[in-house]
Amino acid sequence: MTDVDDAIAVAQVARERRRGGAVIPLQRRPRRGRGGRRKRAAVVAIGAGLVLTVAMLMGLGAFGMVAVAALIAALTLLVLFAPATPVPTPERIVKSEVKAVPAQAARWLDARRAALPAPAAGVLDQLDVRLDTLGVQVATLDEDSPLTAELRRLVGEQLPGFVEDYARVPPAMRSTPRNGMTPDQQLIEGLGVIERELGEISERLAQGDLDALETKRRYLQVKYEEDAAPGE
Repeated sequence: MTDVDDAIAVAQVARERRRGGAVIPLQRRPRRGRGGRRKRAAVVAIGAGLVLTVAMLMGLGAFGMVAVAALIAALTLLVLFAPATPVPTPERIVKSEVKAVPAQAARWLDARRAALPAPAAGVLDQLDVRLDTLGVQVATLDEDSPLTAELRRLVGEQLPGFVEDYARVPPAMRSTPRNGMTPDQQLIEGLGVIERELGEISERLAQGDLDALETKRRYLQVKYEEDAAPGE
């Protein structure tokens, strides 16, 4: 998916949301630091296959095959035991360039998924989609824009603070109602509020693109349809 495709997809998502229609999640771009052991194993398999293919094409002898085996073993150790990219801290997210904020927030949230209740999976997926969408939209956003400050505050302060407050509740008490709601329910509702706020930021960022798209559509209609009408 190119940057142009991404921009078109973002505009379509915002337009469908304004119309009240169903919003189809954007195709996600791979993020660094995601994929875990399966991705590393796939890298090893591909690398080993390439090495073996080259070795067979070169017709290496017994000594050459021993060297190839050693190379594959070294590649395996390098990939499997390479240090993982550290998960960004909320402090780092707040101080990062705005174009990196959505992806870093998504990585932080991914790292917390296992500690959150299973019923929260749906809203976590929605947050992930929102952050992917914003990752495209903020690529050219001014660092001094009010939306930049709002995004940093929402995903670098309020989201981590809310999730960490939940994490401090003893597990045995998370399903016990308090003031009409359990901590699990409070978590899901609060994450839903953050997801909707991210949606509002996304819509505001897309407004300029939507206006430009409508202006160009009208221009094309006037130039090619109305100009052609007299000769029909």
